[in-house]
Amino acid sequence: MHQLTLAEIARGLADKSFSSEELTRALLARIQQLDPQINSFISVTEELALSQARAADTRRAAGETGTLLGAPIAHKDLFCTSGVRTSCGSKMLDNFKAPYDATVVSRLADAGMVTLGKTNMDEFAMGSANESSYYGAVKNPWSLEHVPGGSSGGSAAAVAARLLPASTGTDTGGSIRQPAALTNLTGLKPTYGRVSRWGMIAYASSLDQGGPMARTAEDCALLLQGMAGFDPKDSTSIDEPVPDYSANLNAPLEGLRIGLPKEYFGAGLDPRIADLVHASVKELEKLGAVVKEISLPNMQHAIPAYYVIAPAEASSNLSRFDGVRFGYRCENPKDLTDLYKRSRGEGFGTEVQRRILVGTYALSAGYYDAYYLQAQKIRRLIKNDFMAAFEQVDLILGPTTPNPAWKLGAKSSDPVAAYLEDVYTITANLAGLPGLSMPAGFVEGLPVGVQLLAPYFQEGRLLNVAHRYQQVTDWHTRAPNGF
Repeated sequence: MHQLTLAEIARGLADKSFSSEELTRALLARIQQLDPQINSFISVTEELALSQARAADTRRAAGETGTLLGAPIAHKDLFCTSGVRTSCGSKMLDNFKAPYDATVVSRLADAGMVTLGKTNMDEFAMGSANESSYYGAVKNPWSLEHVPGGSSGGSAAAVAARLLPASTGTDTGGSIRQPAALTNLTGLKPTYGRVSRWGMIAYASSLDQGGPMARTAEDCALLLQGMAGFDPKDSTSIDEPVPDYSANLNAPLEGLRIGLPKEYFGAGLDPRIADLVHASVKELEKLGAVVKEISLPNMQHAIPAYYVIAPAEASSNLSRFDGVRFGYRCENPKDLTDLYKRSRGEGFGTEVQRRILVGTYALSAGYYDAYYLQAQKIRRLIKNDFMAAFEQVDLILGPTTPNPAWKLGAKSSDPVAAYLEDVYTITANLAGLPGLSMPAGFVEGLPVGVQLLAPYFQEGRLLNVAHRYQQVTDWHTRAPNGF
Protein backbone atom coordinates (compact mmCIF):
# COMPACT_ATOMS: atom_id res chain seq x y z
CA MET A 1 0.00 0.00 0.00
CA HIS A 2 2.93 2.35 0.58
CA GLN A 3 3.52 2.62 -3.18
CA LEU A 4 0.06 4.08 -3.82
CA THR A 5 -0.35 7.74 -4.70
CA LEU A 6 -2.92 9.89 -2.91
CA ALA A 7 -5.29 9.56 -5.89
CA GLU A 8 -4.89 5.76 -5.88
CA ILE A 9 -5.53 5.66 -2.13
CA ALA A 10 -8.71 7.70 -2.62
CA ARG A 11 -9.93 5.18 -5.21
CA GLY A 12 -8.95 2.22 -3.01
CA LEU A 13 -10.82 3.61 -0.02
CA ALA A 14 -13.85 4.40 -2.18
CA ASP A 15 -14.11 0.86 -3.56
CA LYS A 16 -13.31 -0.68 -0.14
CA SER A 17 -10.09 -2.39 -1.26
CA PHE A 18 -8.77 -1.51 2.21
CA SER A 19 -9.88 0.57 5.17
CA SER A 20 -8.29 3.76 6.46
CA GLU A 21 -7.31 1.94 9.66
CA GLU A 22 -5.55 -0.84 7.71
CA LEU A 23 -3.68 1.73 5.64
CA THR A 24 -2.77 3.79 8.69
CA ARG A 25 -1.41 0.78 10.60
CA ALA A 26 0.69 -0.26 7.57
CA LEU A 27 2.21 3.21 7.19
CA LEU A 28 2.85 3.64 10.93
CA ALA A 29 4.73 0.32 10.89
CA ARG A 30 6.74 1.50 7.89
CA ILE A 31 7.61 4.78 9.62
CA GLN A 32 8.78 2.90 12.71
CA GLN A 33 10.91 0.58 10.59
CA LEU A 34 12.47 3.00 8.10
CA ASP A 35 12.41 6.53 9.49
CA PRO A 36 15.47 6.03 11.75
CA GLN A 37 17.51 5.95 8.52
CA ILE A 38 16.35 9.38 7.32
CA ASN A 39 15.10 11.19 10.46
CA SER A 40 12.12 12.73 8.66
CA PHE A 41 9.71 12.81 11.63
CA ILE A 42 9.96 14.81 14.86
CA SER A 43 6.74 13.37 16.30
CA VAL A 44 4.71 10.33 15.23
CA THR A 45 1.09 10.67 16.36
CA GLU A 46 0.06 7.02 16.40
CA GLU A 47 -2.86 7.35 18.81
CA LEU A 48 -4.30 10.39 17.02
CA ALA A 49 -3.85 8.73 13.61
CA LEU A 50 -5.67 5.54 14.57
CA SER A 51 -8.57 7.44 16.12
CA GLN A 52 -8.88 9.64 13.01
CA ALA A 53 -8.67 6.56 10.75
CA ARG A 54 -11.48 4.81 12.64
CA ALA A 55 -13.58 7.97 12.48
CA ALA A 56 -12.96 8.18 8.72
CA ASP A 57 -14.02 4.56 8.24
CA THR A 58 -17.19 5.26 10.23
CA ARG A 59 -17.95 8.30 8.05
CA ARG A 60 -17.46 6.24 4.88
CA ALA A 61 -19.70 3.49 6.22
CA ALA A 62 -22.36 6.16 6.79
CA GLY A 63 -22.20 7.16 3.13
CA GLU A 64 -19.66 10.00 2.99
CA THR A 65 -17.50 10.01 -0.15
CA GLY A 66 -14.93 12.81 0.27
CA THR A 67 -11.80 12.33 -1.84
CA LEU A 68 -9.44 12.90 1.11
CA LEU A 69 -11.58 11.00 3.64
CA GLY A 70 -9.33 8.47 5.37
CA ALA A 71 -6.16 9.40 3.43
CA PRO A 72 -2.90 9.89 5.38
CA ILE A 73 -0.99 13.15 5.78
CA ALA A 74 1.94 14.52 7.81
CA HIS A 75 2.42 18.19 8.67
CA LYS A 76 5.61 20.20 8.69
CA ASP A 77 6.28 20.89 12.34
CA LEU A 78 5.42 24.57 12.21
CA PHE A 79 1.69 24.00 11.68
CA CYS A 80 0.09 24.20 15.12
CA THR A 81 -1.64 20.93 15.97
CA SER A 82 -3.83 20.81 19.06
CA GLY A 83 -2.31 18.80 21.88
CA VAL A 84 0.71 17.79 19.79
CA ARG A 85 4.24 19.15 20.11
CA THR A 86 4.79 21.90 17.55
CA SER A 87 8.52 22.55 17.75
CA CYS A 88 9.50 24.41 14.57
CA GLY A 89 12.60 22.21 14.64
CA SER A 90 13.92 24.28 17.58
CA LYS A 91 15.00 23.72 21.16
CA MET A 92 13.08 26.93 21.85
CA LEU A 93 9.75 25.13 21.26
CA ASP A 94 10.74 21.58 22.18
CA ASN A 95 8.24 21.61 25.07
CA PHE A 96 5.44 23.52 23.29
CA LYS A 97 2.13 21.76 22.67
CA ALA A 98 -0.16 23.88 20.55
CA PRO A 99 -3.54 24.65 22.14
CA TYR A 100 -5.28 24.83 18.75
CA ASP A 101 -5.10 23.63 15.14
CA ALA A 102 -3.73 25.76 12.33
CA THR A 103 -6.33 26.43 9.62
CA VAL A 104 -4.50 24.09 7.21
CA VAL A 105 -4.53 21.32 9.83
CA SER A 106 -8.21 21.80 10.72
CA ARG A 107 -9.33 21.96 7.07
CA LEU A 108 -7.58 18.72 6.17
CA ALA A 109 -8.82 17.08 9.37
CA ASP A 110 -12.38 18.17 8.56
CA ALA A 111 -11.92 16.59 5.12
CA GLY A 112 -11.14 13.36 6.98
CA MET A 113 -7.37 13.17 6.52
CA VAL A 114 -5.38 11.14 9.03
CA THR A 115 -2.41 12.88 10.67
CA LEU A 116 0.50 10.44 11.01
CA GLY A 117 2.85 12.96 12.60
CA LYS A 118 4.90 16.15 12.39
CA THR A 119 7.91 16.28 10.07
CA ASN A 120 11.44 17.50 10.68
CA MET A 121 12.50 20.89 9.33
CA ASP A 122 15.22 23.50 9.44
CA GLU A 123 14.90 25.46 12.68
CA PHE A 124 12.14 28.07 12.28
CA ALA A 125 12.22 27.23 8.54
CA MET A 126 15.63 28.89 8.15
CA GLY A 127 17.78 26.81 5.85
CA SER A 128 18.16 25.11 2.48
CA ALA A 129 19.41 21.72 3.65
CA ASN A 130 17.45 20.60 6.74
CA GLU A 131 20.70 20.54 8.71
CA SER A 132 19.80 23.28 11.23
CA SER A 133 17.12 21.27 13.06
CA TYR A 134 17.51 20.78 16.82
CA TYR A 135 16.48 17.16 16.17
CA GLY A 136 19.33 16.45 13.78
CA ALA A 137 19.74 16.58 10.02
CA VAL A 138 17.30 14.87 7.67
CA LYS A 139 18.91 12.55 5.12
CA ASN A 140 17.94 12.27 1.46
CA PRO A 141 16.43 8.82 0.72
CA TRP A 142 18.13 8.86 -2.69
CA SER A 143 21.54 9.01 -0.98
CA LEU A 144 21.81 9.03 2.80
CA GLU A 145 25.04 11.04 2.55
CA HIS A 146 23.22 13.95 0.87
CA VAL A 147 20.82 16.64 2.06
CA PRO A 148 17.12 16.50 1.13
CA GLY A 149 16.87 20.27 0.78
CA GLY A 150 15.10 22.59 3.17
CA SER A 151 13.38 23.85 5.06
CA SER A 152 10.60 21.31 4.34
CA GLY A 153 13.16 18.51 4.08
CA GLY A 154 11.40 16.20 6.51
CA SER A 155 8.13 16.43 4.59
CA ALA A 156 10.00 15.79 1.33
CA ALA A 157 12.09 12.88 2.60
CA ALA A 158 9.10 11.13 4.18
CA VAL A 159 7.12 11.21 0.92
CA ALA A 160 10.14 10.30 -1.22
CA ALA A 161 10.83 7.29 1.04
CA ARG A 162 7.20 6.14 0.59
CA LEU A 163 6.46 6.53 4.30
CA LEU A 164 3.25 8.26 3.24
CA PRO A 165 1.82 9.64 -0.03
CA ALA A 166 1.71 13.39 0.70
CA SER A 167 2.63 16.05 3.23
CA THR A 168 2.33 19.75 3.91
CA GLY A 169 5.24 22.14 3.59
CA THR A 170 5.87 25.86 3.68
CA ASP A 171 7.74 28.00 1.20
CA THR A 172 9.41 31.28 2.22
CA GLY A 173 12.15 31.32 -0.42
CA GLY A 174 11.74 27.95 -2.09
CA SER A 175 11.31 25.63 0.90
CA ILE A 176 8.66 23.48 -0.81
CA ARG A 177 10.03 23.56 -4.36
CA GLN A 178 13.73 23.08 -3.58
CA PRO A 179 13.39 19.93 -1.41
CA ALA A 180 10.79 18.60 -3.87
CA ALA A 181 13.39 18.94 -6.63
CA LEU A 182 16.15 17.30 -4.59
CA THR A 183 13.97 14.29 -3.62
CA ASN A 184 12.06 13.68 -6.89
CA LEU A 185 8.68 15.07 -5.80
CA THR A 186 6.10 17.53 -7.09
CA GLY A 187 5.86 20.54 -4.78
CA LEU A 188 3.61 23.58 -5.14
CA LYS A 189 3.94 27.03 -3.59
CA PRO A 190 0.54 28.71 -4.05
CA THR A 191 -0.08 32.41 -4.65
CA TYR A 192 0.58 34.41 -1.49
CA GLY A 193 -2.73 34.55 0.39
CA ARG A 194 -4.24 31.48 -1.30
CA VAL A 195 -3.59 29.21 1.73
CA SER A 196 -4.18 30.50 5.25
CA ARG A 197 -1.16 31.24 7.40
CA TRP A 198 -3.19 31.23 10.63
CA GLY A 199 -1.57 28.83 13.08
CA MET A 200 1.58 28.57 10.95
CA ILE A 201 4.51 29.73 13.08
CA ALA A 202 5.94 32.68 11.19
CA TYR A 203 9.44 33.13 9.77
CA ALA A 204 8.91 36.01 7.31
CA SER A 205 5.24 36.97 7.21
CA SER A 206 5.18 38.64 3.78
CA LEU A 207 6.89 35.64 2.16
CA ASP A 208 5.66 32.49 3.97
CA GLN A 209 3.11 30.32 2.20
CA GLY A 210 1.90 26.78 2.93
CA GLY A 211 1.45 24.23 0.15
CA PRO A 212 1.29 20.55 -0.83
CA MET A 213 4.12 18.07 -1.46
CA ALA A 214 3.44 14.74 -3.18
CA ARG A 215 4.75 12.48 -5.92
CA THR A 216 2.40 13.69 -8.66
CA ALA A 217 0.68 16.86 -9.80
CA GLU A 218 -2.63 15.01 -9.51
CA ASP A 219 -1.99 14.44 -5.80
CA CYS A 220 -0.96 18.06 -5.26
CA ALA A 221 -4.24 19.15 -6.87
CA LEU A 222 -6.23 17.00 -4.42
CA LEU A 223 -4.31 18.29 -1.41
CA LEU A 224 -4.43 21.95 -2.46
CA GLN A 225 -8.19 21.60 -2.88
CA GLY A 226 -8.45 20.78 0.80
CA MET A 227 -6.00 23.47 1.96
CA ALA A 228 -6.94 26.54 -0.09
CA GLY A 229 -9.56 29.17 0.58
CA PHE A 230 -10.27 32.42 2.38
CA ASP A 231 -9.72 32.51 6.12
CA PRO A 232 -11.09 35.51 8.10
CA LYS A 233 -8.59 34.71 10.87
CA ASP A 234 -5.66 35.51 8.54
CA SER A 235 -5.41 39.19 7.55
CA THR A 236 -3.28 38.28 4.50
CA SER A 237 -5.74 35.65 3.22
CA ILE A 238 -7.32 36.62 -0.10
CA ASP A 239 -11.05 36.20 -0.65
CA GLU A 240 -10.88 34.56 -4.05
CA PRO A 241 -13.02 31.58 -5.15
CA VAL A 242 -11.19 28.24 -5.13
CA PRO A 243 -11.52 26.42 -8.46
CA ASP A 244 -11.65 22.64 -8.88
CA TYR A 245 -7.93 22.00 -9.32
CA SER A 246 -8.50 18.47 -10.65
CA ALA A 247 -11.06 19.47 -13.31
CA ASN A 248 -8.58 20.68 -15.95
CA LEU A 249 -5.58 18.44 -15.29
CA ASN A 250 -5.95 16.87 -18.73
CA ALA A 251 -6.59 20.09 -20.64
CA PRO A 252 -4.55 20.31 -23.89
CA LEU A 253 -1.40 22.43 -24.01
CA GLU A 254 -1.76 23.54 -27.65
CA GLY A 255 -0.67 27.14 -27.97
CA LEU A 256 0.56 27.46 -24.38
CA ARG A 257 3.29 30.11 -24.34
CA ILE A 258 6.25 29.21 -22.13
CA GLY A 259 9.06 31.68 -21.39
CA LEU A 260 12.67 30.70 -20.73
CA PRO A 261 14.46 33.56 -18.90
CA LYS A 262 17.96 34.00 -20.31
CA GLU A 263 19.17 34.92 -16.80
CA TYR A 264 18.45 31.35 -15.63
CA PHE A 265 21.16 29.83 -17.81
CA GLY A 266 24.29 31.61 -16.59
CA ALA A 267 27.56 30.39 -15.12
CA GLY A 268 26.09 29.23 -11.79
CA LEU A 269 23.91 26.48 -13.32
CA ASP A 270 25.20 22.90 -13.52
CA PRO A 271 25.25 22.22 -17.30
CA ARG A 272 23.76 18.75 -16.73
CA ILE A 273 20.73 20.36 -15.12
CA ALA A 274 20.50 22.80 -18.03
CA ASP A 275 20.37 19.82 -20.40
CA LEU A 276 17.51 18.26 -18.41
CA VAL A 277 15.60 21.56 -18.45
CA HIS A 278 15.91 21.74 -22.24
CA ALA A 279 14.83 18.10 -22.51
CA SER A 280 11.67 18.91 -20.52
CA VAL A 281 11.03 21.86 -22.82
CA LYS A 282 11.15 19.51 -25.82
CA GLU A 283 8.53 17.25 -24.20
CA LEU A 284 6.22 20.22 -23.60
CA GLU A 285 6.72 21.37 -27.20
CA LYS A 286 5.62 17.91 -28.37
CA LEU A 287 2.44 18.48 -26.34
CA GLY A 288 1.79 21.72 -28.22
CA ALA A 289 3.50 24.39 -26.14
CA VAL A 290 5.36 27.27 -27.78
CA VAL A 291 8.64 28.33 -26.15
CA LYS A 292 10.40 31.70 -26.37
CA GLU A 293 13.26 33.42 -24.60
CA ILE A 294 12.38 36.19 -22.15
CA SER A 295 14.29 38.36 -19.69
CA LEU A 296 13.98 38.98 -15.95
CA PRO A 297 16.63 41.72 -15.66
CA ASN A 298 16.40 42.28 -11.90
CA MET A 299 16.78 38.62 -10.95
CA GLN A 300 20.46 39.26 -10.10
CA HIS A 301 19.33 41.39 -7.15
CA ALA A 302 16.91 38.80 -5.73
CA ILE A 303 19.22 37.06 -3.25
CA PRO A 304 20.55 40.23 -1.58
CA ALA A 305 17.02 41.68 -1.42
CA TYR A 306 15.58 38.45 0.03
CA TYR A 307 18.34 38.10 2.63
CA VAL A 308 17.56 41.58 3.93
CA ILE A 309 13.75 41.32 3.93
CA ALA A 310 13.40 37.78 5.31
CA PRO A 311 15.82 38.21 8.27
CA ALA A 312 14.28 41.61 9.04
CA GLU A 313 10.83 40.05 9.34
CA ALA A 314 12.29 37.10 11.26
CA SER A 315 13.91 39.38 13.84
CA SER A 316 10.50 40.91 14.48
CA ASN A 317 8.54 37.62 14.47
CA LEU A 318 10.97 35.78 16.73
CA SER A 319 11.09 38.52 19.37
CA ARG A 320 8.11 36.82 21.04
CA PHE A 321 10.32 33.88 22.07
CA ASP A 322 11.75 35.51 25.19
CA GLY A 323 11.64 32.79 27.84
CA VAL A 324 8.68 34.43 29.59
CA ARG A 325 5.40 33.35 28.00
CA PHE A 326 6.03 29.95 26.43
CA GLY A 327 8.85 27.83 25.09
CA TYR A 328 12.36 27.32 26.47
CA ARG A 329 13.46 29.17 29.62
CA CYS A 330 17.02 29.16 30.95
CA GLU A 331 17.70 27.86 34.45
CA ASN A 332 18.22 30.16 37.43
CA PRO A 333 18.32 33.56 35.70
CA LYS A 334 19.94 36.34 37.77
CA ASP A 335 17.54 38.99 36.53
CA LEU A 336 15.17 39.76 33.64
CA THR A 337 17.96 40.73 31.24
CA ASP A 338 19.81 37.49 32.00
CA LEU A 339 16.54 35.57 31.44
CA TYR A 340 16.10 37.11 27.98
CA LYS A 341 19.73 36.72 26.92
CA ARG A 342 20.28 33.15 28.04
CA SER A 343 16.85 31.85 27.05
CA ARG A 344 17.33 33.15 23.51
CA GLY A 345 21.03 32.29 23.34
CA GLU A 346 20.44 28.72 24.52
CA GLY A 347 17.08 28.21 22.77
CA PHE A 348 18.00 29.36 19.25
CA GLY A 349 20.50 27.61 17.00
CA THR A 350 23.34 29.23 15.05
CA GLU A 351 21.50 29.89 11.79
CA VAL A 352 18.49 31.42 13.55
CA GLN A 353 20.74 33.66 15.63
CA ARG A 354 22.59 34.73 12.48
CA ARG A 355 19.40 35.75 10.71
CA ILE A 356 17.97 37.54 13.75
CA LEU A 357 21.16 39.59 14.03
CA VAL A 358 21.23 40.41 10.31
CA GLY A 359 17.56 41.39 10.39
CA THR A 360 17.85 43.52 13.51
CA TYR A 361 20.83 45.34 11.98
CA ALA A 362 18.93 45.99 8.74
CA LEU A 363 16.01 47.48 10.67
CA SER A 364 18.11 49.57 13.04
CA ALA A 365 18.18 53.38 12.99
CA GLY A 366 20.53 54.63 10.32
CA TYR A 367 20.42 51.41 8.29
CA TYR A 368 16.70 50.97 7.60
CA ASP A 369 16.78 53.28 4.56
CA ALA A 370 20.05 51.90 3.26
CA TYR A 371 19.08 48.22 3.46
CA TYR A 372 15.46 47.36 4.20
CA LEU A 373 13.89 50.16 2.16
CA GLN A 374 16.18 49.50 -0.81
CA ALA A 375 15.41 45.79 -0.65
CA GLN A 376 11.67 46.53 -0.79
CA LYS A 377 12.22 48.72 -3.86
CA ILE A 378 14.10 45.87 -5.55
CA ARG A 379 11.24 43.57 -4.62
CA ARG A 380 8.86 45.82 -6.56
CA LEU A 381 11.19 45.84 -9.58
CA ILE A 382 11.28 42.02 -9.54
CA LYS A 383 7.46 41.92 -9.47
CA ASN A 384 7.35 44.38 -12.38
CA ASP A 385 9.69 42.12 -14.36
CA PHE A 386 7.29 39.22 -13.92
CA MET A 387 4.26 41.32 -14.86
CA ALA A 388 6.00 42.40 -18.06
CA ALA A 389 7.01 38.80 -18.82
CA PHE A 390 3.47 37.50 -18.33
CA GLU A 391 2.25 39.90 -20.99
CA GLN A 392 4.34 37.84 -23.46
CA VAL A 393 3.98 34.29 -22.06
CA ASP A 394 1.56 32.19 -20.01
CA LEU A 395 4.16 30.39 -17.87
CA ILE A 396 7.86 30.70 -17.06
CA LEU A 397 10.04 27.59 -16.98
CA GLY A 398 13.53 26.94 -15.68
CA PRO A 399 15.61 24.91 -13.24
CA THR A 400 14.42 24.68 -9.63
CA THR A 401 17.96 24.51 -8.25
CA PRO A 402 21.37 25.29 -9.77
CA ASN A 403 22.85 22.02 -8.46
CA PRO A 404 21.71 18.55 -7.38
CA ALA A 405 21.68 17.73 -3.65
CA TRP A 406 25.03 18.30 -1.94
CA LYS A 407 26.64 16.16 0.74
CA LEU A 408 25.65 16.63 4.37
CA GLY A 409 27.92 19.22 5.96
CA ALA A 410 29.37 20.42 2.65
CA LYS A 411 28.01 23.95 3.00
CA SER A 412 27.68 24.14 6.79
CA SER A 413 30.65 26.49 7.20
CA ASP A 414 29.63 28.68 4.25
CA PRO A 415 26.03 29.90 4.67
CA VAL A 416 26.24 32.12 1.59
CA ALA A 417 26.91 29.07 -0.60
CA ALA A 418 23.70 27.51 0.78
CA TYR A 419 21.78 30.77 0.22
CA LEU A 420 22.79 30.73 -3.46
CA GLU A 421 20.94 27.44 -3.92
CA ASP A 422 17.71 29.49 -3.66
CA VAL A 423 18.55 31.72 -6.63
CA TYR A 424 15.74 30.42 -8.88
CA THR A 425 13.03 30.07 -6.24
CA ILE A 426 13.09 33.23 -4.10
CA THR A 427 11.80 35.55 -6.83
CA ALA A 428 8.37 33.87 -6.70
CA ASN A 429 8.15 34.61 -2.97
CA LEU A 430 9.28 38.22 -3.39
CA ALA A 431 6.58 38.70 -6.05
CA GLY A 432 3.94 36.49 -4.34
CA LEU A 433 3.56 34.28 -7.43
CA PRO A 434 2.62 30.59 -7.54
CA GLY A 435 5.39 28.16 -8.44
CA LEU A 436 5.70 24.40 -8.91
CA SER A 437 8.66 22.04 -9.09
CA MET A 438 8.30 18.70 -10.89
CA PRO A 439 10.72 15.78 -11.37
CA ALA A 440 12.75 16.08 -14.58
CA GLY A 441 15.58 13.56 -14.40
CA PHE A 442 18.72 12.60 -12.51
CA VAL A 443 22.34 13.71 -12.26
CA GLU A 444 24.65 10.98 -10.92
CA GLY A 445 21.66 9.23 -9.36
CA LEU A 446 20.34 12.37 -7.63
CA PRO A 447 16.98 13.89 -8.63
CA VAL A 448 16.62 17.17 -10.51
CA GLY A 449 13.53 19.36 -10.72
CA VAL A 450 12.14 21.81 -13.26
CA GLN A 451 10.25 24.85 -12.00
CA LEU A 452 7.13 26.43 -13.48
CA LEU A 453 5.93 29.92 -12.49
CA ALA A 454 2.51 31.39 -13.34
CA PRO A 455 0.51 34.60 -12.86
CA TYR A 456 -1.43 35.05 -9.63
CA PHE A 457 -4.04 32.36 -8.82
CA GLN A 458 -3.04 30.22 -11.82
CA GLU A 459 -2.19 27.15 -9.72
CA GLY A 460 -4.58 25.15 -11.88
CA ARG A 461 -2.51 25.89 -14.98
CA LEU A 462 0.70 24.85 -13.21
CA LEU A 463 -0.90 21.57 -12.15
CA ASN A 464 -2.30 21.01 -15.66
CA VAL A 465 1.12 21.43 -17.32
CA ALA A 466 2.89 19.27 -14.72
CA HIS A 467 0.23 16.55 -15.01
CA ARG A 468 0.45 16.45 -18.82
CA TYR A 469 4.26 16.31 -18.56
CA GLN A 470 3.99 13.43 -16.07
CA GLN A 471 1.73 11.53 -18.48
CA VAL A 472 4.56 11.38 -21.04
CA THR A 473 7.53 10.95 -18.65
CA ASP A 474 8.21 8.52 -15.81
CA TRP A 475 10.68 10.45 -13.63
CA HIS A 476 8.05 10.93 -10.91
CA THR A 477 7.38 7.18 -10.66
CA ARG A 478 10.94 6.29 -9.68
CA ALA A 479 11.65 5.39 -6.06
CA PRO A 480 14.95 5.41 -4.12
CA ASN A 481 16.64 2.05 -3.52
CA GLY A 482 15.70 0.50 -0.19
CA PHE A 483 12.44 2.42 0.09
